[in-house]
Amino acid sequence: MNTAVSRLLAEFAGTALLVLGGVGTAVLAPQVGPVGIALAFGLSLLVLVYVLGPISGCHLNPAVTLGMALSGRLPGRDAAGYVVSQIVGAIAGSAVVYLIASNRSGYRLASDGLGANGWGTASSGGYGLRAALVVEVVLTALLVFTVLTVTATTNLAAVAGLPIGLVLVLCHLVAIPIDGTSVNPARSIGSALFAGHVALGQLWLFVVVPLVGGALAALVHRALRPSSPDLEYAG
Repeated sequence: MNTAVSRLLAEFAGTALLVLGGVGTAVLAPQVGPVGIALAFGLSLLVLVYVLGPISGCHLNPAVTLGMALSGRLPGRDAAGYVVSQIVGAIAGSAVVYLIASNRSGYRLASDGLGANGWGTASSGGYGLRAALVVEVVLTALLVFTVLTVTATTNLAAVAGLPIGLVLVLCHLVAIPIDGTSVNPARSIGSALFAGHVALGQLWLFVVVPLVGGALAALVHRALRPSSPDLEYAG
């Protein structure tokens, strides 16, 4: 049986590794382009679902944890610990990416960044606040709804990692040119703390809006699947 400590450690380590795999690719290997970065995020999550899913459910995302809590699949007292572990893990993962990137000749944090999310001048495609808001709420809802659906029954447990990883790839393919893709408040917090002024000033959107998307996904999921789920921890 997994202890509370082991679940929190799994969420910490998993979120750190997700950031290292996804943000690390964006910062350390930008030549792979948006498709490569999207695959890095999705493949990282796919692997981690199978590795850490049996321990903590592999949420690695406060929006997913909120969706699980609102769906009655994670006690509120545990959800708070999950979120703290995810944020600390994302900061640790971002620190590792920065330690590696800063050892590259010519790297400058102010100009090269650390994979932070943003709109306006911080958007690679020149998209504004409205675009970032809409894409974050819709794509986070899609991500969390997918997680809730494929983990709602033990019949799909063996293949749950595949759709979860693929939907994260899709989210990044759509949103990378718009705002760098958050759909995960912890991932955004980790990058913004290192990127500094502009990223921190816009961070509120990438914390609040994905949580709204996660809550909407939980409400829709409960309306479509009112029966009790088979799994307590999943995703």
